[in-house]
Amino acid sequence: MGEANPVTREELAAQWQKEGFSCGLWVDPPGQVWRNYVHDVDEIVMVIEGEVEFEFDGVVHRPKPGEVLIIPAGKVHTVRNVGSGLARWYYGYRSKR
Repeated sequence: MGEANPVTREELAAQWQKEGFSCGLWVDPPGQVWRNYVHDVDEIVMVIEGEVEFEFDGVVHRPKPGEVLIIPAGKVHTVRNVGSGLARWYYGYRSKR
């Protein structure tokens, strides 16, 4: 079993909103790959279950459940569920000001 998430979705959404980010939940089946995405704003992600890789700038990031990763605006990135089960992760985009 994965680690327990230390905060609820509502708590995380409130925290991220203070930092200028939205908050949504994404669920990927084993083997799912999202290739070569780019956004014009910063993206924040937090894995809560499973094993997910985020690759940008030639570096593979594999955050543990509960760790936050920022994908800077304009970075082409790929996301992979490399685990044997479902991957659940929160994501958000920085609001344009």
